[in-house]
Amino acid sequence: MGYDNFFKEKSILVTGGAGSIGSVLVRKLLEFDPEVVRVFDNNETEIFNLYNELGSDRIRPLIGDVRDKERISRALEGIDILFHASALKHVPLCEYNPLDAVKTNILGTQNVMDAALDHEIEKVILISTDKAANPTNVMGATKLLAERLTVSMNYYKGKRKTSFSCVRFGNVLNTRGSVIPLFKNQIMKGGPVTLTDPDMTRFMMTIEKAVDLVFEASRISSGGEIFILKMPVINIRELAEVMIEKFAPEYGYNFADITVEDIGKRPGEKLYEELMTEHEAENAYEDDRMFILPTENMGLAESFLLNIPEGFVKTQKAVYSSNSNDSDRLSKEGIKVLLDKIFI
Repeated sequence: MGYDNFFKEKSILVTGGAGSIGSVLVRKLLEFDPEVVRVFDNNETEIFNLYNELGSDRIRPLIGDVRDKERISRALEGIDILFHASALKHVPLCEYNPLDAVKTNILGTQNVMDAALDHEIEKVILISTDKAANPTNVMGATKLLAERLTVSMNYYKGKRKTSFSCVRFGNVLNTRGSVIPLFKNQIMKGGPVTLTDPDMTRFMMTIEKAVDLVFEASRISSGGEIFILKMPVINIRELAEVMIEKFAPEYGYNFADITVEDIGKRPGEKLYEELMTEHEAENAYEDDRMFILPTENMGLAESFLLNIPEGFVKTQKAVYSSNSNDSDRLSKEGIKVLLDKIFI
């Protein structure tokens, strides 16, 4: 990737820095010789564990919450690059706690963007989700508004230098609360493995791949873009079957004895996901790694067209959905290969 020197001697802050994605961002950033990486999170135990694990004098552990504007403003003093990964992200929990989802995902994002503008941060990257495309649940709706707040800051900033962009991707394999650790735990107990719907499909990628592309997007961003990372599609039932075959013998079971039980969709859950809507696809550009959705504001759109990153061309896709015929759907053998990369 071309971002190796981009982070050298830079001061960087990662909100949600002790979470599944944020912590990998932090670990990877340390490889690029930054001046400092500030890890901002409200989980005292996780931030303590990460700080002790990394043992780097370039790490600054900051306990705080994005709902607290004064705290995030103080944390951003002297920062060059901000990755905003803090969010409430579990669909059912956001359905049952909608006001808290608004406080963190929307108002918290507003606090972060305001503070970033006040301190004239060089680049701000919001980590978003496929659930922001055509949202049908509270979590997706709050993340959609977080995206719009972020992109629209480029109109709001006046003559300040800060650029605001988003990166949108799907499910990251084996992160906390995701389906793989759930299935693995159920297999360890002898089953059953529970499915919400046997036809459910999801975009999936490894966390290392996700982080690499987030860094590349931050390097080439100029402000106002939504970067949509390309990833394969997995049928959740096939994932469950492959995992049973792989892990049942490790836990002393015959894989044929572990059953799969359909329990129905959870509140707010979709049968398939979209990473890009039909409207968004009309203006999208792509290379072999990602799509770029430039802003539709005339000034910023013209600026993007004059500076299209090398290798990107106008996309021919009409939509980017996990149930579309042209999606990169993994076979069971492909799922096995992907799992082997995680569980070496």
